Amino acid sequence: MGVEIIAKQNNFLKGAAILGIAGIIVKILGAVYRIPIVNIIKDEGIGYYQTAYPFYSLLLTIATAGFPVAIAKLASEKRAVGDYKGAYKVFKVALLGLIIGGTLASLFVALGARTIVEKLKNPNAYYSLIALVPALFFVPIMSAFRGFFQGRQNMTPTAISQIAEQLSRVASGLFLTSYLLKYGIPIAAGGASFGGSVGGIVGGITIFIIFMMSRKEIHHEIENSIESKEYKVSNIVKDLLVISIPITLGSSIAPIMDAIDTTFVLNRLQAINYSEELANSLYGQLKGMAQTLINLPQVFSIAISMSLVPAIADAKARKRKTEINSIASSGIRMTLLIGLPCAFGLFVLAKPIIGLLYYKNTLETINSTGEILSYLSFGVITLTLVQCLTAILQGLGRVMVPVISLFIGAVVKVILTYVLTGIPSINIKGAAISTVAAYTIAALLDLMSLVRSSKIKLDFKNIFLKPLISSIVMAIIAKASFILLNNIIGQRLATILAVLIGVVLYFILLIITGSITTEDFKLLPKGDKIEKKLERFKIFK
Repeated sequence: MGVEIIAKQNNFLKGAAILGIAGIIVKILGAVYRIPIVNIIKDEGIGYYQTAYPFYSLLLTIATAGFPVAIAKLASEKRAVGDYKGAYKVFKVALLGLIIGGTLASLFVALGARTIVEKLKNPNAYYSLIALVPALFFVPIMSAFRGFFQGRQNMTPTAISQIAEQLSRVASGLFLTSYLLKYGIPIAAGGASFGGSVGGIVGGITIFIIFMMSRKEIHHEIENSIESKEYKVSNIVKDLLVISIPITLGSSIAPIMDAIDTTFVLNRLQAINYSEELANSLYGQLKGMAQTLINLPQVFSIAISMSLVPAIADAKARKRKTEINSIASSGIRMTLLIGLPCAFGLFVLAKPIIGLLYYKNTLETINSTGEILSYLSFGVITLTLVQCLTAILQGLGRVMVPVISLFIGAVVKVILTYVLTGIPSINIKGAAISTVAAYTIAALLDLMSLVRSSKIKLDFKNIFLKPLISSIVMAIIAKASFILLNNIIGQRLATILAVLIGVVLYFILLIITGSITTEDFKLLPKGDKIEKKLERFKIFK
């Protein structure tokens, strides 16, 4: 039993590691894409881009969010009992549903884009929105294939398609933005958006090719499937909807909050005598520049979450409570090991990091965005926790808990955004504060529900306290390093070295405090060799 639990846990961790490595590559490419994009079209252009994106994100969430998770969960449960035929049938039914959903979403935007941006009081965002229509069709189809492979606890196809998607997005987006700039910033922003459509098409084709290459293995499994009661299409549709609707509702809350922000922030800023152009620029600083950096650590939490759902569902189907506790604890620990240092690091080095990345913007823009980032930074902790806890609760079948938690957080966000953004001395920072408050409330509610209802036992010292202490010490040393080096080698180089010092120091602190173990090194390439070399120094707890 113990050996099997460890094997299952390692399987989950390796799945998270595969997606995490792919995610790092994707986010690096995303940074390579977003940073020059901002430097080309400035905060004005990124404001147009970010006005269109929340609406696109909302439609995409409605069309896809719950289905990949539902496919992974149902397929994993069927596979756990040897019903491979039922698992494949789940995928086929869901794929058809996602094709229909993608078609409807893309037609809706294609026919109503002009009206939408006018309602949002930012008509120059039209090109950014219309350029995303192809993505609304292809991304849902791609997500069906990703959900199927994740249900098989095979994260490699998803990782490969993510990299292909992002590579094509970066290449096409940068080219189009630069080429179209001569036609004006609004059209250039549309070119940046169209990169997302190109990425969706290429990513979809990539994972379809992988699927075709796997058909022999899939058919072999189906042929050796155990005889079981036929899984009727009507029952599959019902089960998919039962799982996907609450997840979609929960997943829709974040883009809904962003869409509300688009209207509230622009309106409230103009209500305190900001011009339409300045309000758009400040919104670009919030969503297109500061929020971009907050989203970077999510690559790990999303990778962890995607692995958690099928792993927890599989353990639950086998009624292995000890295994559930072990996997859930590992997921939360890994999330905090990433979220805490990122939050503290962004807080102490907010303005230098903004100045390093968005150097072509004015000093006023850099200082303003840095201040916004310092407020947003702590949202990394609770946002990544929400994603992890949501996945655990979904795997356990408690899909409505995270929906309710996020809804309560969203209500608080709407109120705080409206009130704080309308205060001249706070202005755009009010939207940042409200975001942190919303996800903090949601995370606390999810955690309380998990501990109280599911009887999950969490080791506070190892999961929470050790990573927190390591992160605080790292942040203090990183800040001190920047202050010292800034007077010697200049701000940009000092920022880079301070970040590197922080990363290395944090890794050392994790080993010293025992926050990272020898088992964690087995997830890394040649990790066994690294583990053996470090064990010679007897520095592991």
